[in-house]
This record gives sequence, structure tokens and C-alpha cells, in this order.
Amino acid sequence: MKKIFFLISTIFLFSCQTLPLINSPASLSGQKSFTCPSPFLKQKYRLVHSIETRMAGNTQSAIIGVTLADPFTRSVSCAIITAEGMTLFEAESGPRGIKVRRALPPFDSADFAKNMIDDIKLIFLAPEGKLQAKGRLADGSTACRYQENNGEWIDVTENKSEGTQIKRYTSSGALKRQISFMSTAGNIYQRIELRAKETFDYSLLMTLIEAQPVKTKTFKRK
Repeated sequence: MKKIFFLISTIFLFSCQTLPLINSPASLSGQKSFTCPSPFLKQKYRLVHSIETRMAGNTQSAIIGVTLADPFTRSVSCAIITAEGMTLFEAESGPRGIKVRRALPPFDSADFAKNMIDDIKLIFLAPEGKLQAKGRLADGSTACRYQENNGEWIDVTENKSEGTQIKRYTSSGALKRQISFMSTAGNIYQRIELRAKETFDYSLLMTLIEAQPVKTKTFKRK
């Protein structure tokens, strides 16, 4: 019985993760002057990326991703297109939820649309959750931590060697997503890498092809 209890305790111990410690600025003036890293869109954009998928060390053929993201309304629409111009997947997310317009295999699974929309929002839109901590990690990185309504955590960090990164953790502290931003062109990053921790880990390398700001229509009162 003691051996069984010890085994269960060990499994539980290793299944529980711990978020990296963020050391708050020591002084009040330091807290007031602290600026959180913010790689997110500042206005509505239409973005076109070449996307390479990597799984088990193998690079899949590149596809084209088209994204329309609005940081003010948090609405997102996206499409996956082959190099020949065939649309494999198309969906949008707004106040009424996610609407899938087209989904061909292997992009027709029940959770694919939600996961893709969540990843797009994680990359391009600032966290909705409440800021819980800000300061520096043990390696000197500037860091801000947010907690989402579902209990998950989002860390936005920045340092000289790694650049800007976003990490999403489960409510228990297990890493789910890691996003790295590389090379800027104006206010838009030229390359973005997403690493996903799932049953089968995979990564996406997004290379910018086109970035076009979209003007939001305004209506004047008569």
C-alpha cells in the first residue's frame, strides 16, 4: 500500500507544473515606468503568410495563410490556401462565435477551427485577461503575466538574445504554446514561429508575404 501511495504521489508531483517566477521591480518608480512587451497588432490588418508545418522533425509542404484581424473588435477571419490557389479552410470569429465556411480534410476535425482561431488571437491580439504580474525573469527577460477567464496563463517576454516571445500555460502551469517573433518590417514581424505542445507536438514557421492595413469604416451622425 505504501508503495502504491508513493507512486501516486510521485506521478501527481511531476504532473503539476510551476510557472516561471517573475520578480517585481524593486522600487515604486520602477513599477510605474515598467512597460510590458507588446508585439500585438495596433490596428486592423490583412496578413498573408507562407506557412511551413514541422512535425517529428519533418517539414511539410508550405501552405498560404490569409488572416484578417481587428484588435478593437477582436474579430478574426482566416483561410488556408494551397500554392495553386485552392482554399482548404475558411472560418471567421466574431460576437456570435466561430463560423466555418469551408473545411476540407485534414482541416475538418471538430477542434481545428477553435484551435486555429485561438492561436491567431494569441499571436496578433493582446490578452483579454487581467495583468497579474510584471517584472523580470531569472534570465533578465522583461515579462508580463496575464490570467485568462478560463484560468490559463499568458506570459509575454522580451530579451536581447531570444527577442519577443509569448507563452500560453494551462491553469496548472503546463506549457501549451510558445510563439517567437523575429525580424520586424515597420510594425509587423517578418517571421513568427509557433510551437505547440499537444499529443503530437508540432511547429509552424510563418513568413510574411504581405501586410495591408485595413481602414475601419466610421459613421457620422446626421
